[in-house]
Amino acid sequence: MATTAATLPRLKAPRRLYVSVALLAILIVAIGFWPSYFRPLVAGVVDRPAIIHFHAIVYVGWLALFLTQAALAATGRVALHMKVGRFAIGYGVLVIVAGLIATFGMFALRVRAGAVAEAQSRLFGPVLDMLVFAPFFAAAVYYRRKPELHKRLMIVATTVLLIAAVGRMPFPADLRAPLVQVVWSLPILLAMAHDFWRHRRVHPIYVGGLIVLVLEGPFVRNAVRNGEAWRDATSWLVNLVS
Repeated sequence: MATTAATLPRLKAPRRLYVSVALLAILIVAIGFWPSYFRPLVAGVVDRPAIIHFHAIVYVGWLALFLTQAALAATGRVALHMKVGRFAIGYGVLVIVAGLIATFGMFALRVRAGAVAEAQSRLFGPVLDMLVFAPFFAAAVYYRRKPELHKRLMIVATTVLLIAAVGRMPFPADLRAPLVQVVWSLPILLAMAHDFWRHRRVHPIYVGGLIVLVLEGPFVRNAVRNGEAWRDATSWLVNLVS
């Protein structure tokens, strides 16, 4: 999440967009997880395994870090933004590790509770999320000295993580899949609209990111995770943790 001082004047006007995108991501997570996680937590009902709380803390921490970095860049504190960016690299790795720990931990708990079909079905999405988040995040780190690439890659990487929250929103059954796809894509769509408004073109990173979200979206997820091929592919893992 680093920028360079030399590019500061040129980036001054559009930098506010990234604060808006970060706030939108936080809003989506708050709405999506409020009924199932945040509201019970506020009410003092702690009925989730420890690995879920650990994952939630890391997940929320990433959003807070994303907002912090966007705010630092937007207010011209580039040196501090770059220092925090070094910490953010390690934190991004922690996001992946925590996501995989929670995913496979819950898989094992469900299998041992006898909910084998549910465990297999619910394994696919989180694993896919980490597999998609990781290369976008790695590319953002690699291009951290090229702000025009870096900041867009960070938006796409963070948007990938929002599917867990959007998937918990109560959409009408007959419109669920397309609405999940649209709401999930909102941060990227907002950034694309901003690009088009300012430059009359959309950056290829946003186009590529949106295509990836469609290819791994609810239509594909539902088809794969409930299919016989996925159950066969994960049967060895069921035997391993049984």
